[in-house]
Parts: sequence; structure tokens; C-alpha cells
Amino acid sequence: MKKYLLKLIDGNTLTQEDTYNIMMGIIDEKYNVQQIAALLMTLQTRGVTVEELLGFRQGLLETGKYLDFSEYNTLDIVGTGGDGKNTFNISTCAAFVIAGAGYKVTKHGNGGSSSVSGASNVLQGHGVKFTDDINQLKRSLDEAGICYFHAPLFAYGMKFVGPTRKALGVPTCFNLLGPLVNPCHPKNSLHGTANQAQLRLYTNLHQRIGDNFGVITSYDGYDEISLTSGFKICTNNFEKVYTPVDLGLKYIDQSDIYGGETPEEAMKIFDAVLEGTATEAQKNVVIANAACGISIMDKNITMADSVAIARESLEGGKALATFKKFVEINS
Repeated sequence: MKKYLLKLIDGNTLTQEDTYNIMMGIIDEKYNVQQIAALLMTLQTRGVTVEELLGFRQGLLETGKYLDFSEYNTLDIVGTGGDGKNTFNISTCAAFVIAGAGYKVTKHGNGGSSSVSGASNVLQGHGVKFTDDINQLKRSLDEAGICYFHAPLFAYGMKFVGPTRKALGVPTCFNLLGPLVNPCHPKNSLHGTANQAQLRLYTNLHQRIGDNFGVITSYDGYDEISLTSGFKICTNNFEKVYTPVDLGLKYIDQSDIYGGETPEEAMKIFDAVLEGTATEAQKNVVIANAACGISIMDKNITMADSVAIARESLEGGKALATFKKFVEINS
């Protein structure tokens, strides 16, 4: 570790091989907490590179559990977190809207980081039991159109940096790794980032990974389409800036998508959206994110068409039926 730290102190970046070796060393418990903390804060202060993230990712994937879903064409929709906005579970709700519209979703997630409730919190609150059994997960995907990967069951290496990250209490490059280590390596992804620098970093990462991707950020710092401002999306084929009006929707206030003070409050909003009793703003923000996911899956339709498909899934009860089926299978 001293060799790598000196390299960073001298103003150099690490290679993909360097960070791969570091990740394997962390998993083999070769480094103490102080060394890991020094590394993470040096990278965070300077800004992590594509090569450095790819090396960490390679180490996590090699030491984690892989699931072969190659016969499926699926989408993962998840944000990097770390935006500090504490919204309700927008991307998780959007995942069920997308599945309700007939597109397969292999969602990867965890408990809350920058929000009081992450995907795992809201699903567990409904009695969902997490599993790494591929047969059970494929059954969920076949029958409900969606399955869920609880990150700690797959990315084993994350636990070795957990205590250091918790002690530091600030974002590190490992916050950016979560969405990149989905255990089934889905063919499609929609990832939200909290700022423009992360948007560019993630776009370059996905170009190296080679999947069909969309990366989004809202201009006021949300790692999803918030409808509180315009947003930018980068894909394999284009970069575009949209406003809510471009989607046929209205601007909303930040308070409209606040997730509450407890996981229970966030879960009530999640339920209300699927049940059709939420506010127009809450429903529309889910529709916008689901539409963006649908547009990644189906390049032959316009964004306006995607919004209409997402709205029909949500307001026609398909998303709720999908969620109920998912809970039934996974409880």
C-alpha cells in the first residue's frame, strides 16, 4: 500500500492493474483501516479515474457471485446515491412501472446511503426475502418481469471496506461502484449520477464496459430525473438535455419528492404511487424515470411514446399488479 500511496502523493494516477491488486489485497485483509482510509480519501480529494474504477470493479466482480442471465434482455435502473436529497424510492418504483410495461428488469440495490430508505429497505418492509438462488430469481423474472439482487449477497468484497467507509462518513469512490457490479451483468442500464463530473465519468465507464446504457443527472444535483430542473442524458448514441416540459410534464418543487424522516414514511409514498393515490408530482417523477428506462430498452420509440407507455403501466394498474406478484413470489 505504501507504494500506491507514494504514487498518488507524487501526483500520479493508478492503473487498472493497480486498483485491481489493491482490491484483492483489501479482500485478503492485507491492509489496515488507516491505510485504506488514506487511499480512499486521496482518491476522493483528487477525483477517481475511469481506469481506477475499472480495476476496483474487476476485483469486486471476480470475488463476487455471478449469475448467468444471458438468455434475457434486461435493464437495471439505479442511482449512485450520495446526492444528499433524501427522495422517496423513485428508481425502485420506476423499476416496477417498467416491468409492468412488459420490459424485463434485473434490479440491483441496497439499503439507503444518502436517503433514509434504499431499495432493500422498501422491499424488506413489504416482507420480501432476499436470495441469491438463481432458480428463484429467474422464476421472479419470468413470472413478475422483475427480480431483485440485494447487493451484500453478491459483492462480497464490499464488506471489507464497509467499516472504513462508515468511519469516514463521507462519500468515496466505492459509492460509485455499487451500480457497476450488478451480478448478472445486464445488457441494458439506466444509471443516475449526482453531478456533471460523475455523468462524464460514468459515460466513459459504460463505453469501456460495452453495454447499452443511459446515464442521467439533474442540473440541481439529483441522481435521477427530479423534474425540479432540466436534466442531461448520455447514451451510446447521443447526449441530450431535456426539461420536464419536453416530456409533457410540469416542473415540481423539491419538497414534492421528499422521502420523509423514516423508512416507513418513504414506504407510504412508494405504495401511494403504485396504488394511484399519490400526488401528481410524485407520480410524474416516477413516470419520467420509467420512461427514460423504457427509451433505453426500445430505441424505436420516442421519449413521448415512452412517457405514454410508463403512464399506462402506472395508471392502468399494471405496475401495481407486477409489484404484488413480485412480493408474492419473493416473500
